[in-house]
Amino acid sequence: MTLEEYVRSPLWSVLVETVHAMILYPHHKAYTRDVVLHEQPNVTPSDLAAKLGVPLGEALVILHELQKQKSES
Repeated sequence: MTLEEYVRSPLWSVLVETVHAMILYPHHKAYTRDVVLHEQPNVTPSDLAAKLGVPLGEALVILHELQKQKSES
């Protein structure tokens, strides 16, 4: 499944809400933005999840939000 297919799912908003409630989420997002994407700009959600030791859902939300921020800039 691609990232966009996940985003179109009716459960996407529930996943985002759950991930935003995770205590380390802001730190994982910042680390991904500042370190991981500079080293691996095309990192996949599953690779990010393994690298950070986080659930796939968190990695999906992080990558989606960072892509969205980049396109808005």
